[in-house]
Amino acid sequence: MLGIPRRYSHFVFGIIQSGLTSLVASGIASLPAGDAMGFVGHWMVSWLMAWAAMLPIVLLAAPAVRAFSLLLTREEREPRTARQA
Repeated sequence: MLGIPRRYSHFVFGIIQSGLTSLVASGIASLPAGDAMGFVGHWMVSWLMAWAAMLPIVLLAAPAVRAFSLLLTREEREPRTARQA
């Protein structure tokens, strides 16, 4: 493994997540490109452009999205056992 310090895991996650998401989305958007070689070329160019655009957005938005998701959810309580009831 690369041995990147754990404190940078937020950035590593953002890089991987934005890359994968933009890869799938640009592939779907490139389907009408025609023949196989046209599709692959269009897909790769579209993916690199989408990833370059999405990476800073994901890295900057992730803390706000996490905070918002914590507002929308609650901590789960442990179920009571028969003796605790």
